[in-house]
Amino acid sequence: MKDWYALRVRSKFEKSVAESLRGKGYESFLPMYAARRTWSDRVKVVEVPLFAGYVFCKLDIGVRLPVLKTPGVVSFVSLGAEPTPIEATEMESIQEIVRAGLPVGPWPYLREGQRVEMARGPLKGLRGILLTVKNERRLVVSIELLQRSVAVEVDREDLRPVL
Repeated sequence: MKDWYALRVRSKFEKSVAESLRGKGYESFLPMYAARRTWSDRVKVVEVPLFAGYVFCKLDIGVRLPVLKTPGVVSFVSLGAEPTPIEATEMESIQEIVRAGLPVGPWPYLREGQRVEMARGPLKGLRGILLTVKNERRLVVSIELLQRSVAVEVDREDLRPVL
């Protein structure tokens, strides 16, 4: 059975690892977001990984050696000796956020906060934690294994509490 796994990769190798894995026939996922970068002479918007240092790969864990031999791959994320799969619902939520094309960005991992569900709009049915930052509402979705989160701006009217 194929599950999603997080791969720890060398810094700045996320894109090349994702492409190499696809070239080997694996399903890889590298969520990106638009970030403003400032240099001494200009400001530019660039696409950067949402989870810096990680690439997601869907595979049968029994056949992991070709993945580990991919240039730039450091290791599988694991709890203990064996690689730990990512919850399917967490991966589906991150993929849905990326597909929706809404403004998105990394967010500090959270354990507390009100759980909410999108009642309408392109993310209908998606669940996460509601936060308010600078009078803007954000839905935060987390990947427990990585202890990382992603925030997307949402309208308060599109949310309902999860009971």
